[in-house]
Amino acid sequence: MTPSDNQHSVAAAGAQEQAAPGRLEVVRRFVNTQDIEDGIEELATPAAVRAWLRGQGLPGVTRLDAPRMERLIGLRDTLRRLLLANNGDTNNGDTNNDDLRGDAALERLRAEAARVPLRVRFDGEGQSALVPGGAGIDAVIGELIGIVHEAMADGTWRRLKACRSETCEWAFYDRSRNRSGTWCSMAVCGNREKARSYRRRHTSRESAPKDD
Repeated sequence: MTPSDNQHSVAAAGAQEQAAPGRLEVVRRFVNTQDIEDGIEELATPAAVRAWLRGQGLPGVTRLDAPRMERLIGLRDTLRRLLLANNGDTNNGDTNNDDLRGDAALERLRAEAARVPLRVRFDGEGQSALVPGGAGIDAVIGELIGIVHEAMADGTWRRLKACRSETCEWAFYDRSRNRSGTWCSMAVCGNREKARSYRRRHTSRESAPKDD
């Protein structure tokens, strides 16, 4: 599947994608390889994963067995949980599932970072970056974690969020002045959530007991 095949409902409605700056856009696209709303999975097979990695300029992976695929998908789910936490949603509406909380996702990210070899690269202009020191799936995961590390260091990470709509969770970059963005698109998810809230309030009033 090519990127153009995965047209999320926001793009289909003509709304502009809220892309992230620099390499952080790769992380946003990585999270969005699963379109929850439209049921699209871009990383369904090893061949699809290799094509996607190649298209994003990420390290290639020769061996992609089930455990390696699970690690990659697990990292994607972890990052989505963290992006929901960036949007003020620490448990995605499920108060009975601690595994969905932002703190648990951060612990999983730390555990994955501890598994991959990482090194610091210095350039001649006084800049440094955290880059993978391994190969294969370790290199891919290390590259993504390095991008997250840089975004956390430069302050852009907190603006990368997942849509608060439970049927969407599309990753977007919040460019609002006060970092108050909630929906991937106000014209799509925002209006849709407003309509749902209205229906819930209307139903609640209708079902309320009437005074005699």
